[in-house]
Amino acid sequence: MKGVLLVNLGSPDSTDPKDVKKYLGEFLMDERVIDVPRWARILLVRGIVLNTRPKKSAAAYAKIWWEEGSPLIVLSERLQKKVQEKVNIPVALAMRYGSMTLKKGLQELVDKGCTEIKTIPLYPQFAMATTETIDVKVDELVAAYFPEVTITRTTAFYHKQDYIKVLAESIGEQLKTLDYEHLLFSYHGVPERHIRKSDITSGACKMDGKCCFKKGSKQHEFCYRHQCEITTVNVAKYLKLERGTYSTTFQSRLGFDPWLQPYTDRTIERMGKEGS
Repeated sequence: MKGVLLVNLGSPDSTDPKDVKKYLGEFLMDERVIDVPRWARILLVRGIVLNTRPKKSAAAYAKIWWEEGSPLIVLSERLQKKVQEKVNIPVALAMRYGSMTLKKGLQELVDKGCTEIKTIPLYPQFAMATTETIDVKVDELVAAYFPEVTITRTTAFYHKQDYIKVLAESIGEQLKTLDYEHLLFSYHGVPERHIRKSDITSGACKMDGKCCFKKGSKQHEFCYRHQCEITTVNVAKYLKLERGTYSTTFQSRLGFDPWLQPYTDRTIERMGKEGS
């Protein structure tokens, strides 16, 4: 029997600093999230971050937490339910981090008789810290606990027409009620070194914002920046936005190494000063 496993990032079990600390520890100790030697990761995460960040993060989570729980978990569960209503094979939900583990998700499908499982990371663009870490963890779990299961993967869907249509129409509905001059597409950032590590061409990626738009590069299959840029371009085309009225930026950087640019916060600050 075939089954589908939807996978999202994850969330703390509550806004209690202890739960947030536990979640952050698992998340940030992933070698594909903070890709430095283990000793350095332990020093940074357990020695610094987990002693300073949990209370602040818990307060931030408390501002967005819903009565039903974590918004990301609740919305993911709603999605899983709607998908299940449209197909006649089992659909389960798991998170890469937190208590809704990948192992539990796989086990749920196996208990229903599934031997062929398709994993669908709920990330339109490929990144080492998102899709790749899910794929690697699934492979580890299957080898250790579910050797009878065959896994098939879902490739990045940032350029698929159905995705662009849904995303663009959602944005378009909001734009109808707004008087705006510029539309800023802000994507989660990653360190520049993540892009280089995923470069299967060993040097085609120049990190100059130009190679993202060169057609035919094999690297584009694994280039997060390219996939974000193309998502913006395709949505803009769908909405018939004029050049110069939209742009792409990246948010949520951590540490001192260079991350994908331009940075969202600095772009907003600059545009504000310029009166844009």
